[in-house]
Amino acid sequence: MTQTETNYDVKDLALAPKGRDRIAWAAIEMPVLRLVRERFEREKPLEGLRLGCCLHITTETANLLLTLKAGGALVTACASNPLSTQDDVAAALVEFGIPTYAIKGEDNTTYYRHLDAVLDSRPNQTMDDGCDLVSRLHQDRPHQIVDVQGGTEETTTGVIRLKAMEKDGALKFPIVAVNEADTKHMFDNRYGTGQSTLDGLLRATNVLLAGKVFVVCGYGWCGKGLASRARGLGAHVVVTEVDPIRALEAVMDGFQVTTLEEIAPKADIVITVTGNLNVVDRQIRKLKDGAIIGNSGHFNDEINIGFLDELAESRRIVRDFVEEFKLFDGRKLYLLADGRLLNLSAAEGHPAAVMDMSFANQALSAEWVAKQHSTLEPKVYVVPRDIDEEIARLKLTAMGIPIDVLTEEQKVYLASWQSGT
Repeated sequence: MTQTETNYDVKDLALAPKGRDRIAWAAIEMPVLRLVRERFEREKPLEGLRLGCCLHITTETANLLLTLKAGGALVTACASNPLSTQDDVAAALVEFGIPTYAIKGEDNTTYYRHLDAVLDSRPNQTMDDGCDLVSRLHQDRPHQIVDVQGGTEETTTGVIRLKAMEKDGALKFPIVAVNEADTKHMFDNRYGTGQSTLDGLLRATNVLLAGKVFVVCGYGWCGKGLASRARGLGAHVVVTEVDPIRALEAVMDGFQVTTLEEIAPKADIVITVTGNLNVVDRQIRKLKDGAIIGNSGHFNDEINIGFLDELAESRRIVRDFVEEFKLFDGRKLYLLADGRLLNLSAAEGHPAAVMDMSFANQALSAEWVAKQHSTLEPKVYVVPRDIDEEIARLKLTAMGIPIDVLTEEQKVYLASWQSGT
């Protein structure tokens, strides 16, 4: 397949002009990726590689895909979540010559058909967000693995799945865990998820957060960012955790920590950010009338929607991305975005400024895999430290922020075990 063929499945190509404008607007806030793209245009480090991408189809992702294309890759893309697609962006990508398969609100059948469309391009590299593309390739198309030199993974949930595959001996090619880069999780997960989750919550509900009991399930990088920003808007934030170290960290950060079972009767809003299954489960029975439940983890299985449905005598959509469940006892509970990624379903996802670093990691990791794949084993790798640090330096430069440099004397001192007072 060439990039000139009209292979796509998007909502409406007429939306492309709007998508182009929004992609250009996001690019203003992505100076690091712009520098990577300029070099890629000169050097063509991905020349001729077929790159299959399963990512959230957003303005920021579009800038990444255009960077990969500028580097010489033949890029084919699909959505990594049925509700995260921005239809105008998908249309614009088709216009830019990137076969794209993504429609906001697509059903599961269409979602997997789109995954298969990307795999039909017989990718040499995968770029995943959640591991669905890699999983489907391994399970349904093992004969294509011979074509694949490696891949990258964007999110925590995907890395968890990949490490399980590696542990079981099921992973057949190397994957770079972009999520593990400091310039990804410390910024994208914390500042991006924190802000964009509240953006999705407020767009969907228009509730006042000040004074609300706001429960954050999970205190990883995403949970830290969400808790901090909810507190900044005046909410009384309560954290639930299963990891004793993270729970202790939340306490030291000034948050109340307790079990979800204990806090459920007082909770006004419950948001999960764990990457786990049925985090909000039987505690649903204790939630008070009017409680709002949402999720910013990758898959819509952090909330036990099946159990919630069992408790309900009726359910109906009351606002965009807000579904009311009327329980048999008369209480009403409100589920946001069908339990899917709230920040990408009801809002636009992370701000471009933080995705700048995440997607620079993606582009440079794809280049690294292209150069190093013959020396790599079929396991999960972290982003090389020199790439991570270079992205941080470029970001600081773009922000006009200088930092000190070690003197030769200091380098010698730090490298010597004999130094001391």
